[in-house]
Amino acid sequence: MTRTVFENAIEATGLAKRYGEVQALDGVDLTVEAGTVFGLLGPNGAGKSTTIRILTTLSRPDAGTVRVAGIDALKKPVDVRRAIGVVGQKHGTDPDATGRENLVLQAELYGVPRSRAGELLERFGLADAADRQAKTYSGGMIRRLDVALGLIQKPKVLFLDEPTTGLDPEARAMMWAEIERLAREERMTILLTTHYLEEADRLASQLAIVDQGRIVARGTPDELKAELEGDAIQVELSDASDGAAQTALERVSGLADVLVEGRTLHARAANGAAAIPAVLAALEAHGVRAASVTLARPSLDDVYLKHAGRAYAA
Repeated sequence: MTRTVFENAIEATGLAKRYGEVQALDGVDLTVEAGTVFGLLGPNGAGKSTTIRILTTLSRPDAGTVRVAGIDALKKPVDVRRAIGVVGQKHGTDPDATGRENLVLQAELYGVPRSRAGELLERFGLADAADRQAKTYSGGMIRRLDVALGLIQKPKVLFLDEPTTGLDPEARAMMWAEIERLAREERMTILLTTHYLEEADRLASQLAIVDQGRIVARGTPDELKAELEGDAIQVELSDASDGAAQTALERVSGLADVLVEGRTLHARAANGAAAIPAVLAALEAHGVRAASVTLARPSLDDVYLKHAGRAYAA
């Protein structure tokens, strides 16, 4: 398949979308370089799914422009659909058809040789189960078949919505390797949404965090983590805090971004190891008992905590 060369596989500017009283998107700008893996993160209701629906031509924005694979998605949605693959959260397989039949039908719809089905069955470890009905597959096998269906026509841009949900660690590692291979060897552009921050950290060369219809942070994983100086401190409290924990740490010097969610206390410090004794002493003085404490370098969860004011929970 001849591939058109374009610098950016996705270009969206000023995307806005309202559902009744809910402003789902409020001026989202998104640029994804061709041949890269881009991570789009955000909790349910943040605007992530609405963004994906617009980019894949399943919904039209109230305002804004969209180009996908070099094509104006608002003027030529059918052309965009021919150029992309989409793997949604819901399964797209026919449960009464075999794995092979699912892939062969998809190949025929796109005018792709039937041999492509066998190639993908092998690649995703489904060859031995190829002639079994999909309804007999495990959840992880169905997920792999879903991804294979999305790749049948070798799309220029592949949208993966939670691709490793339900996979065991071995299958997840295999999926990660395949995603990396597609971007590296086939120059396929992949937009990935995921519940797993370590997955975004491993796979995405660029990512954006969306919250309340706006992008609150963007950059490479390393750039975003580098913005947070010092160490991340997390304290698991013996009981849910009624505000005493937050009050206890107000006078502890050197702390930043203190947040208490239920039984978990988050904070940052320039020197975490030196700050921990003062944190524990302040909590004890206010009658707050700590069950455990951990110290780590900043993670993507800490990035989300800083920009959205709460820990990441998809």
